[in-house]
Amino acid sequence: MTGYEHVCKSHLTPLTFIERSAAVYPNKIAVVHGEKRYTYRAFGARVNRLASALRDAGLKKDDRVAFLCANTPPMLEAHFAVPLAGGVLVCINTRLAPNEIKYILNHSGATFLFVDTEFTGIIKPILSQLESVKHIVNCVDLPECERLDGPEYEDFISNGSPEPVSWVIEDEMDSISINYTSGTTGMPKGVLFSHRGAYLNALGVGLESGLRHESAYLWTLPMFHCNGWCFTWGVIALGGTHVCMRKFEPEQSWHLVKTEGITHFNGAPVVLIALINAKSRPKKLDKPVTITTGGAPPSPTLIEHMEELGAKLVHIYGLTETYGPYTICASQSHWKELFLDQRAKLMARQGVRFVMADGLRVVDEAMNDVPMDGQTMGEVVMRGNLVMKGYYNDREATDKAFRGGWFHSGDVAVRHPDGYIELRDRSKDIIISGGENISSIEVEQTIYRHECVLECAVIGIPHEKWGETPKAFVTLKDGKTATAEEIIAFCREEIAHYKCPTAIEFIALPKTSTGKIQKYVLREKEWKGYDTRIKGA
Repeated sequence: MTGYEHVCKSHLTPLTFIERSAAVYPNKIAVVHGEKRYTYRAFGARVNRLASALRDAGLKKDDRVAFLCANTPPMLEAHFAVPLAGGVLVCINTRLAPNEIKYILNHSGATFLFVDTEFTGIIKPILSQLESVKHIVNCVDLPECERLDGPEYEDFISNGSPEPVSWVIEDEMDSISINYTSGTTGMPKGVLFSHRGAYLNALGVGLESGLRHESAYLWTLPMFHCNGWCFTWGVIALGGTHVCMRKFEPEQSWHLVKTEGITHFNGAPVVLIALINAKSRPKKLDKPVTITTGGAPPSPTLIEHMEELGAKLVHIYGLTETYGPYTICASQSHWKELFLDQRAKLMARQGVRFVMADGLRVVDEAMNDVPMDGQTMGEVVMRGNLVMKGYYNDREATDKAFRGGWFHSGDVAVRHPDGYIELRDRSKDIIISGGENISSIEVEQTIYRHECVLECAVIGIPHEKWGETPKAFVTLKDGKTATAEEIIAFCREEIAHYKCPTAIEFIALPKTSTGKIQKYVLREKEWKGYDTRIKGA
């Protein structure tokens, strides 16, 4: 022991970010929302007011504070104020049904509920069934909407003090938030984030996406999704500007890119597809915009379109359980010498671990690493600072997820000779046809290269001889026409015939609240009447 441990060690927490940026950039614009402009000094004071008001209203250490809000300033302020007050933030997906929200509120034991008045109608039917909520606050961004019984947000925080609030963090592994999974295979699970993990990944996304104090970040991604992939904290850490947008709209997004000087935004591939096909899309960006994409593998075709636009695409991969982004397809200098289509194929891979991440492996069922041959498939497993603490009040699910000392993602991937991983599928989405493993992602990326295709999803459907066979569900671009036969013929020219879809259905694809295509909905329809799937796993 040197005697210096006490003075040299402090807790890692995102709360240091707002303290520093408010001191370093007091007059710089921190948050933009329509006509509203908050400097860092004003934003910091609002954070202190909310934290102070929560304590005055009875918030105790580790109490859960739920926010059902759009991408607005109160939602940003909550990411700092709730943990500053000693609470744990629970951001709720605004697109869920009342019963799903009721489950999350009751399971988390939230005592405070902040509700954007746009969503009053979702809460009203379940008010009498909420078991722990004692305080409701109305966040009024749309004045014409109905209120619940409780104060308005601005009145609530006006009672708090703008002076700095003392921290009550006892350990950097204290919980900072609970993020609930989509629950497509059962009730949603509450993923516990720590102050330490949030701090590290906030810096990680800042480093990997190139955020700086000159950056202007547009909120096309929901803040309720993995705490906005930790960009809620990361932009503040670097002294950048948040540009809020209540919900994603392609035309409004391009307008804000131009008028607010946007340098960064994030979104799943479906968001980028919508932007590429928007009427107001520029032929070429006036200045480079860094777009971080994840949530599903972007097709090489989409990557080509974004590069032609002049965007810098950062491809990441992760899960709710890994604070959002965990890997990045780190660009290599020699890739610039390749043709665009060759470079796009490399960029479509999920890549290598984040600068702040630790373990990343692709393993077989015996937890042995698969060969780095780009062909042998295994499960992606992770561990370290950017992996969740566990599932809230669910020891069984936590133990299962961390069997063997690693977090099991459920994603199937290969590892290439250069060490980069590439997803082949979710384990449940691999199609096994006549003993051959078919990656639905590979088939989808082939279909995306067809000039008429806007979106697609591929699943395995029953087949008497082969057990199952690929079927594609396709949405065409506006004004474009193509037949099932034409798309199948296109695929047969690009990939092995056994991988090609044997059927095409043209539909509007079902999606989750975060924009992911719901393959399970398609699968349930196709497999209705079958007791089990004829699969090898």
